[in-house]
Amino acid sequence: MSHATIPSGFVKSALQNGAGRYVCQLQRLTLVFCKSSGGSRGLRDFVEKHLLEFTQKNPGVVVYLQPRRHRPPKLVAEYLNGRREEIPVATHNDETICQWVNHLRTHSGNETVRLRKTWHTDTPSIQGPWTPFTNKDTRLNVTQLPSEELSRFQPTEPSATEKLLRLAEQLRAKDAVKGGGETGTPV
Repeated sequence: MSHATIPSGFVKSALQNGAGRYVCQLQRLTLVFCKSSGGSRGLRDFVEKHLLEFTQKNPGVVVYLQPRRHRPPKLVAEYLNGRREEIPVATHNDETICQWVNHLRTHSGNETVRLRKTWHTDTPSIQGPWTPFTNKDTRLNVTQLPSEELSRFQPTEPSATEKLLRLAEQLRAKDAVKGGGETGTPV
């Protein structure tokens, strides 16, 4: 699915959730399943093993069981904002259905949208766009190039390569003193 097909919008709070106390947005959960179909096995296992615990932990959510003969199993969630969401759960096991139920319980009920910002700028940095000359020495602004002074730049400390070569020489010298000669091990 491309971003062009996903609707876009701005951040909205569901009923100002978090401003006072938390209000679970899931209002009603309906479990539709077949009593004999093999595809409904996971949902029937969820009802037997996990549904009582879910209802005890979430007394604000009304749970309905709808046995329907020869119908594929699904979870139907209805939220406080009036939105309804259906998730088909054919051939899912009870653990996966637990995860889907938890997702529906913690979901806001708002439609999934690509978020847009309330502002736009062509240069996102308040310091301006970066250029290769951003952190260069300001003497370059008034220097006529090519410059003899700038081309004779001599570093004050050795480079990393020079440091490694010195370290390798020191190690060879120590090995020569310890072993009484060249050990032949490469550095």
